[in-house]
Amino acid sequence: MVVKIKKEDLILAPADIKPSSKLFEVLGVLNPGAVRLPDGNIVLYVRVIEKLKKIEDEKYFYSPRMVGENEFKIKVDKFKKDLIADYSDFDFVFKNGDKRLTFVSHFRRVVLDESGFKIIHLEKKPSFYGIKTDGELGVEDPRITKIGELYVMTYVSLSREQNISTCSAISTDCINWSRQGIIFGEQDKDVVIFPGRINGRYVAFDRPEGNFQFTHPHIWIGYSSDLKSWGDLKPIPCVYEEHGFCPKNGSGPPPIRTKKGWLLLYHAVTEFREEEPEKEILKKLRKIVRLKKNVLKKISKLGKEIMTRVVTYSAGAALFDLNNPEKLIAKSKNFLIVPNGKYEESFENKRVIFPTGLVYDKNGKDLLIYSGAGDTHTTVKKVALSEIMSRLEKV
Repeated sequence: MVVKIKKEDLILAPADIKPSSKLFEVLGVLNPGAVRLPDGNIVLYVRVIEKLKKIEDEKYFYSPRMVGENEFKIKVDKFKKDLIADYSDFDFVFKNGDKRLTFVSHFRRVVLDESGFKIIHLEKKPSFYGIKTDGELGVEDPRITKIGELYVMTYVSLSREQNISTCSAISTDCINWSRQGIIFGEQDKDVVIFPGRINGRYVAFDRPEGNFQFTHPHIWIGYSSDLKSWGDLKPIPCVYEEHGFCPKNGSGPPPIRTKKGWLLLYHAVTEFREEEPEKEILKKLRKIVRLKKNVLKKISKLGKEIMTRVVTYSAGAALFDLNNPEKLIAKSKNFLIVPNGKYEESFENKRVIFPTGLVYDKNGKDLLIYSGAGDTHTTVKKVALSEIMSRLEKV
């Protein structure tokens, strides 16, 4: 059973963001890192997806790349079409299997008032972005943790050499960031750092993923003495598992400390089949009839196609021991937040709620959950902490 949402609002839409260049159009503004500042305001670092307006011509496909040493600087590479084996609006694949993207992501800094619902400042230019040596193909999905007086941001870095890795940056003001480099290697994402040392060490949850697997990708734990080098890596119990079913899952926002344990919101990816809406089926039927060729054969084939594959990103919660964060104490039996709003419908039959920011409400009793919605928008949901805790069952 889903939790009751006390208040919900749309924070940002693609139309709210000005592209960084005339070459781009904004496709999405999503998956924000969030933290409350000393003055009470809340700052978000929001991922902005920008796609090239022109991705191809008669001879070439085009792909953006960041080439600045420390500044925001874009180069558009071009590739002859005879080198390409397959392509879509968002990427293309070379004959050797390598891939390039037609979009790039950066972060914009957004300041909200104490309530966490009203924007009081929105950066007009990229606030954090890829450079030649870090995230040349984009930076994605930031999470922000405050440890003492230090802000620590983890983010996904894309590049030709390092592929998809997780990097970190530190700041004392949540404005100027010092890049720390890769902390978790290739195809390791959803990294969240706990807000303080536990038994003398920093702790992080991560989510490694490979091409070969015996189980779906799921959450691991790692430790560090300096926030740079991480080791003692091991998987933690699958946080979502019912009747032997354990879908792909990863951490949402960084964990928060409660009296009963470390509370983690996580996302899980499930798939199911559903029948297309009647209007879509009728549209396909009309097209078949208009063509007047192999009508019966095509109608018969249509019967197998009207059940479409739907991918859903939902959110659950888990509680870990305060002194031993490897120990799972309790978890939600069912998902607590599921995508059902109009902003949570995505492309390619996806429905997405992807929480990445979690801040205590100023009343100290409720939580403000900042999420990517439908791969395009940023939303905030206000939920009572007590209600989330009441949905957890001991394991």
